[in-house]
Amino acid sequence: MDGRPDDGRPTSGPLARPGRLGLIGGSGLYRMAALRDGAWTNIDTPWGAPSDAILLGTIAGRDVAFLPRHGRGHRLAPDEINYRANIAALKAVGCDEILAISAVGSFREDIPPGTFVMVDQYIDRTLRGGRSFFGNGIVAHVPFGHPTCARLAVPIAEALAALSLPHRTAGTMVVIEGPQFSTRAESQMHRTAGFDVVGMTGLPEARLAREAELCYASVAMVTDFDAWADSAVDVAEIIQVLGANAERAQALVEEVARRTSSRSTPCGHGCDRVLDTGVITPRAAWPAATAAKLATLAPRVFG
Repeated sequence: MDGRPDDGRPTSGPLARPGRLGLIGGSGLYRMAALRDGAWTNIDTPWGAPSDAILLGTIAGRDVAFLPRHGRGHRLAPDEINYRANIAALKAVGCDEILAISAVGSFREDIPPGTFVMVDQYIDRTLRGGRSFFGNGIVAHVPFGHPTCARLAVPIAEALAALSLPHRTAGTMVVIEGPQFSTRAESQMHRTAGFDVVGMTGLPEARLAREAELCYASVAMVTDFDAWADSAVDVAEIIQVLGANAERAQALVEEVARRTSSRSTPCGHGCDRVLDTGVITPRAAWPAATAAKLATLAPRVFG
């Protein structure tokens, strides 16, 4: 199967395999045509169900797990997504790296629609809950000064260059609550502040990936100039750009999988060890039920 089941229903799939590449598809990216031997697999987590079943299979020889962030058919608004369940489900099937794709607006003339931006910084303007796996008796504060993985960024940048895709290798995303687009005043404020792109789903996703000790990288696909521009944001035009971007995103994912298929698991930049120093609550004070729940996410620490 190529990852596009005829009836769209989840099927039973293979067990968790350590070293999977997790793929989170944003607006316009609901399927993964390059994926082979695919099986849509229902995954439940202590934080609930993810946005959809997860498509497990291989791309370019690497085991991967693909999750459509908004669900197939784009059923979930940004504030309705269970980000904790999404990250926990990808960790449960063996992912140690996540490449997240999202659609964004641009604040800069030199980042026009069709450009791919490797996000390396975030500004949080959201109000939503579900921002952390921790609480209920176990507190953790993980480092987030560099919110994306420097190791994973290397093959992504190489893949973008190899495919000759218009791109930037760094950029700041301001994440707004949505689902409405920004006002013109908000957009002009963010543009004046020097931010590069605006999206609705980068957070708390990146924060949760860090807490789960996952290497996380975000590639933002620019669909429009935000409300600062003279022309209003047009959904019909955005959908048209999304179609073109999705094809190129598929090629990017395949190239990244190919370039990362044979490397070892350890990060080297600390993404996979942040809980060694991040958990503040002494082990003796851990509530058993909370520790058991966290053990499904980070068995190395809580198992």
